[in-house]
Amino acid sequence: MTSPRTDAQLAAHLAECAGRILIEVRNSGMFEGKSLGKAGDQIANEFLVHALRQQRPEDGLLSEESKDTEERLEKDRVWIIDPVDGTREYGEERSDWAVHVALAVNGKPEVGAVALPGLDQVLRTDRLIDVPAAPEKLRMVVSRTRPAAEAVKVAEAIGATLVPMGSAGAKAMAILRGEADIYLHSGGQFEWDSCAPAAVAAAHGLHISRIDGSPLVYNQRDTYMPDLLICRRAHADAVFAALAAAD
Repeated sequence: MTSPRTDAQLAAHLAECAGRILIEVRNSGMFEGKSLGKAGDQIANEFLVHALRQQRPEDGLLSEESKDTEERLEKDRVWIIDPVDGTREYGEERSDWAVHVALAVNGKPEVGAVALPGLDQVLRTDRLIDVPAAPEKLRMVVSRTRPAAEAVKVAEAIGATLVPMGSAGAKAMAILRGEADIYLHSGGQFEWDSCAPAAVAAAHGLHISRIDGSPLVYNQRDTYMPDLLICRRAHADAVFAALAAAD
């Protein structure tokens, strides 16, 4: 039996439920460190995959934690999920990790939800929040362990402050939460890292693209998508100019 929920409602419900499951796994005291991250990934993935196959059996599915197949390439609608975005942060019992549930339609990130279970929040495409105004000195979120060289150069060029943070979802949602203004990444991601954050950011009127300005296109045979830019539309031109000057 399929759910009467809309796609957006389903995405948000699944992300929230998976987040609660992950908190329970972490609070169980049965795992720690890398073993906690592995257990969380597997358990949340099983829940999300089985739920989506039950609720949207005709749609395609791509998950970081499941073996990929070419079946999804024949589908116009494909769910793209990351059961634990920021496994390291989850394993370290930090709050900057996320659950991603997105629906790409004809390659576009149309519907999605990003759960931030450590902050007890779900950001979604169908319930918009007010994005706080940017401060005079912009803030750019970067990896807390390996900041991308391009991001550091752009931050220097536009006078932005670097804000280290964990998962891709946490970084992108930091803009909506008023904790940052620009998320520029290069150097290695896959479709599941960005699809849900991109969908939610776009629904809130933010700019989303590759760092060369081309659109984010999902459900590709090769799921590698190494770079992206998420920011307020007013800041995109300055970022592209700084990237061009850095080449």
